[in-house]
Amino acid sequence: MINADMYPSYCGSAIARFSLAAAVALGAIVSMTAARAQQYPTKPIRLVVPFPPGGFSDVFSRIIGAKMNESWGQQVIVDNRTGAGGNIGSDIVAKAPPDGYTLVMGTIGTHAINATLFSKLPYDPVRDFTAVAFVVEAEGLLVVHPSLPVKTAKELIGLARSKPGMLTYASAGAGTTSHLAGEVFKTMAKVDIVHVPYKGNVPAITDLIAGQTHMLFATLPTVLPQVQAGKLSGIAVLGAKRSAAIPEMPTLAEAGLAGFEVNNWSGLFAPAGTPAAIVNRLNVESNRIMQLPEVQVRLPKEGLRFVAMTPQQFGDFVKSEKEKWAPIVKLTGARAD
Repeated sequence: MINADMYPSYCGSAIARFSLAAAVALGAIVSMTAARAQQYPTKPIRLVVPFPPGGFSDVFSRIIGAKMNESWGQQVIVDNRTGAGGNIGSDIVAKAPPDGYTLVMGTIGTHAINATLFSKLPYDPVRDFTAVAFVVEAEGLLVVHPSLPVKTAKELIGLARSKPGMLTYASAGAGTTSHLAGEVFKTMAKVDIVHVPYKGNVPAITDLIAGQTHMLFATLPTVLPQVQAGKLSGIAVLGAKRSAAIPEMPTLAEAGLAGFEVNNWSGLFAPAGTPAAIVNRLNVESNRIMQLPEVQVRLPKEGLRFVAMTPQQFGDFVKSEKEKWAPIVKLTGARAD
C-alpha cells in the first residue's frame, strides 16, 4: 500500500493525473451530450396523449407535432393511450428511455390532481418526469342537455336540490378535471348528483347530446361548437372570470359559488433524466409554435390561453398545482378507485 506521508510527491502527482483524466472524461461526456442535442431529433418522436382523440390536449399535440415535423424533418407520432384518468399513457412515458424520443402531453389531471385522487399511482408526477413546456390552459364550461328546464346555475342548483340523486353529470373519466369539477360543484352547491364516467370527452359529449346524461363540466373548446349549434345549453363558465370566447356567459362564482375555479391545462413532459440540452430544444420549439400567428389567433376564440415558460418555470408551476389541488380533492372526498 502506498502511504501518502511516505511518498507525498508521488501521491500528489497521481491525484493530479486522476483529476485531469476525470476532467477530460467529463468534458468528453458533456461534448457528446451537446452534440447529440444539436443533432436531435434523428428519428421519429412519439408523443403520447393519455386521452382519446378530439380533446384540446389531443388537438394541440397534433398541431405541435405537425409544426415540429415541418421544422425538424422528423415525424412526430401522436399516440393516444387512454385509461385510468390519463395514468396509463403517462406511466408509459415515465418508464420510457430518457432520450427525448418519448414525450407525453400531460394535464392538470395526470400531473397534479391524480396524485391525491388515486390511492396509488404507478408513477410520481414530479420525480418521474422532466417538465418540458407549458402548452395551453383551457377554460371550462358547465353545459346541460337542452331538455333540462334550467337557464341559469341557480336554477340548476334548485332543480338538483329538489331531486336528490336523480340528476347525472358525465365526465371524461375518473380522475379528470370534468370529474373533479363535478365533485367540487356538489360540495359547494350542496347537491346530490350522480357521476357517470366515460373514456374521454368525445363519448361523454355524445351521450349528453343524446340525452343519456344531464350535464357536463367540460373544457370550453370541446363543447363550444355544440352550444353554438344549439345541441347543448351553456350554464356558466368555470373560471374566476368570464371568458372572452363567450363574454355573455356568467361564472359559477356569480351564481353564488364564490371561489369556484376549475381550469384545465396541458404541457409537454419527458422522462426524468432527459438531457437538459434536449429539453431546452423542445421547450424553445414548443414555445415558438404556440406563438405562431395562426395558433395565437385561435386561442381566445376557443377559451384558451398560452403562457411561455422555461422548463424550470413549468416544473415549478406543476409542483404548485399539485400542492394546490391536494387539499381540495381531500375536502370533496372524491376518489377515482
